[in-house]
Amino acid sequence: MLKIKKLTKLYTTDEVETTALNEITLEIQEGEFVAVMGPSGCGKSTLLNILGLLDNPSDGEYFFGEHEVSKYSERQRAKLRKGSIGFVFQSFNLIDELTVFENVELPLLYLKVPSSDRKKRVEEVLERMNIMHRRNHFPQQLSGGQQQRVAVARAIVAKPKLILADEPTGNLDSTNGEEVMKLLSQLNEEGTTIVMVTHSPYDANYAHRIINLFDGKIVTENIKEQFHI
Repeated sequence: MLKIKKLTKLYTTDEVETTALNEITLEIQEGEFVAVMGPSGCGKSTLLNILGLLDNPSDGEYFFGEHEVSKYSERQRAKLRKGSIGFVFQSFNLIDELTVFENVELPLLYLKVPSSDRKKRVEEVLERMNIMHRRNHFPQQLSGGQQQRVAVARAIVAKPKLILADEPTGNLDSTNGEEVMKLLSQLNEEGTTIVMVTHSPYDANYAHRIINLFDGKIVTENIKEQFHI
């Protein structure tokens, strides 16, 4: 589903050039659950941003499905993102001025889904995330665990092929964190491909494969038995 070849990302200022990713080669199969680990500054979030078409690499190739997308313009990246990728962030990234229902509805508005269909799909996903009773509340009226459930609902409402999760339990206590991980694991069992950046060995244990980055390079990979590439 995702394939990168000798992917490099450089950040350049007037005084210094920093290599965030250094000729990474990686393939992620459809239906896989991959965890990316490593110390702060090793390139994890940079890799996730490129996989999520939020940024372009400096060099190398990136295939999303059959398409080589490394040189896509922002407009091309946005078009592909809208229908294909859901994002879950550590900081939830909900819009404070919108209700729970309106936050989850946003991806469907961007996709120009008709109103009646939007309502049905949002309500279905809110029921699934056990957050329907909060549909008219605003994010600041929710607990952290509830906010992250809303964020997961927003990520999956458009039925994307890929979910990218950046420290999805980082701002949650252990109980709410485990609940979010079980939700992601269930989505993966139903066929959604998931790539997750995490510092937590416990969370990483939900994945089929654990990739460790250091100084912008893949240093180790641990493939677990239940998923065969």
